[in-house]
Amino acid sequence: MKNIQITKTEVLSDNWYVLRKFTYTFLQHGEKVTREREAYDRGNGAGILLYNRQRGMVVLTRQFRLPTYVNGNPNGMLIEVCAGLLDKDNPEDAIRRETEEETGYQLGVVEKVFEAYMSPGSVTEILYLFIAEYTPSMKVKEGGGLAHEEEEIEVLELPFERAWEMMERGEIMDAKTIMLLQYVRLKGVM
Repeated sequence: MKNIQITKTEVLSDNWYVLRKFTYTFLQHGEKVTREREAYDRGNGAGILLYNRQRGMVVLTRQFRLPTYVNGNPNGMLIEVCAGLLDKDNPEDAIRRETEEETGYQLGVVEKVFEAYMSPGSVTEILYLFIAEYTPSMKVKEGGGLAHEEEEIEVLELPFERAWEMMERGEIMDAKTIMLLQYVRLKGVM
């Protein structure tokens, strides 16, 4: 595809985030082609896997996710790494903020491991994915998310091997969580 030009942008919804319909043209085999596609813009986000190598533990979260419920997840609950939108922060500041809000841990060193588009056919979001080692002494509050953001998050501390088995059995179905669990195993972190 060459010479891509957006010729029209239409806002279809601006309720929770922004859904836009784009009309664009491009050259394909020397001919000008026109297409229309919708893209959902919710901003970029960050996710992090907290691990304690000495104890063999990881920290995950569990929360209700309506889209999974309407797509067949019986109770709508999803086990995930801590994650959230960047808002106006840089990825590292955002993930530190989200970690404290959701899990109650105040982190030291965080390591960015990669960036990924999670659903590039329809969502503009890039996720910045991190890992960080934690200790019990880093727990500064309960966590559980923010009420004004309508978050009701359960913090799960469990053995890495159990999380791995849950992933293999399909109990962990969140892509960013699967990617980070696989990353720490492949890199020999856990």
